[in-house]
Amino acid sequence: MRVGIVCPYSFTYPGGVQNHVLGLAGWLKENGHEVAILAPGQASPALLAETGLRPEEFTSAGRAVPINFNGSVARISFGPGPAAKVKRWLDAGHFDVVHLHEPIGPTICLMVLYLTDRPVAATFHTSMPTMRTIRMLNSALPSVVSRLDASIAVSAAAARVAHEHSGVNPVVIGNGIHVEDYPLESITGRWRGGDAPRLVFLGRYDEPRKGFEVLTPALPLVRSRFPDLDVVVIGSGSARSEQGVRFLGGLDDEARNYWLGHADVYIAPQTGRESFGIVLLEAMACGAPVVASDLPAFVDVLTDDEGVIGHVFRNGNSASASRAILRSLSEPRDLRLERGRAQAARFDWSQLGPQVVRMYRSARLNSARMRLRGRRRRSRSRARSIGR
Repeated sequence: MRVGIVCPYSFTYPGGVQNHVLGLAGWLKENGHEVAILAPGQASPALLAETGLRPEEFTSAGRAVPINFNGSVARISFGPGPAAKVKRWLDAGHFDVVHLHEPIGPTICLMVLYLTDRPVAATFHTSMPTMRTIRMLNSALPSVVSRLDASIAVSAAAARVAHEHSGVNPVVIGNGIHVEDYPLESITGRWRGGDAPRLVFLGRYDEPRKGFEVLTPALPLVRSRFPDLDVVVIGSGSARSEQGVRFLGGLDDEARNYWLGHADVYIAPQTGRESFGIVLLEAMACGAPVVASDLPAFVDVLTDDEGVIGHVFRNGNSASASRAILRSLSEPRDLRLERGRAQAARFDWSQLGPQVVRMYRSARLNSARMRLRGRRRRSRSRARSIGR
């Protein structure tokens, strides 16, 4: 198939949806499909090459504007300029199916949904409180929403939000990773981090929903048992100085995986609006024991047939977080390693990609049925007109 993939968020800045689009596009191309990506901003040739894509397989919808959305900053495009680029991309694409990510909202995805006559699949990523403005938009544009021929959500939480906002009932297909990209290093001593236990936090630590302010009050109790605890923070944010905490800033994938592979605890204290938890998979793929807040999306990612892999704590509760960290540090470092790696492998693109392709086929079939019904209704209408 020839697949057109539309991402509403700028590729000039990294993000989970952008990474998902790249991973899916790379898998599709590797398995014989043709792909074209449309998104705001610019994707560097090096970034595209990492997943086997060429620069000509990415089209920019123009400059993006930052807006506050879902507790973070989303950089999106909208307006006459992007609309013209959307139209040119669709006309040149001759797609068998168009795949929109975050389809309903004031972004290029809504433009594509309005302008295309091709079968449309959509993936919903967001988990957030129901927004009255989006529900009103969907109710005002029912014919546009009905253009979705197949709907996907990355988690049960995202599926619930999609249904509340748009009335759709998506099939749950999670975020994907390439497990072979995450090295699993053997343990040679008591600690994966070296001579002392290491706790790793990854995320934009200035964003309240990432939970860094939940973690810091939990550290004194942990240090009362493990005074040499090494705390490493990876991610962007304002300059800070916290005693016993190392801020490494943003790192590339290789460096990030090194620290995850040498972590005795990966801590995910996010407080809400997380629809999946891709970094939990990345941590488990690298062998890091995971401690996470009990957000439903996190619990889903961490749960296999035997139960929860790792430890969860009450959302927003620093005391509960410290106890969960202590329980994890008291276990052998490799106790849950094999289960974690196997759980991450369940979300490898080799497992998820075929599921997405089946949704593409479903979208094409549903679109054909809708066109046939439309022709039949028009035929009946003409017959009634002749009869009069």
